[in-house]
Amino acid sequence: MAVIQGSSAPAFAVPHVTALGLAAPSRGASETCAWRFTFAPGAPTDTTHMVDREEIFVVLSGGVTARLEGAEHLLVAGDALIVPPHTPFALGNPNDEPAELVAVLPVGGQAIMQDMEPFVPPWAR
Repeated sequence: MAVIQGSSAPAFAVPHVTALGLAAPSRGASETCAWRFTFAPGAPTDTTHMVDREEIFVVLSGGVTARLEGAEHLLVAGDALIVPPHTPFALGNPNDEPAELVAVLPVGGQAIMQDMEPFVPPWAR
């Protein structure tokens, strides 16, 4: 059993988003990864990508816009988004306050972005 304290979990930053690494192989997980995302206010919905495994997002606070299969969905605290494998999607935060989400993906799940080879995000390693 591994206990990951949020205060000591590794943080990874990409434009407009911070990922706090919770469960991953490097932190003792063997089957499921989990991390906490913080989307900055005004984060655009312009990073369309896919994953090769099902990914689940749960909004903890604030709200996000999810673009999935050609439709936009407004998600608020308590809502969940299930993204099927190989389905283009994007998340953004059109609001004036940060949005916090937890994401769950099977160990070994890879991100797929245009013009890039599939890769395991650093927070999921």
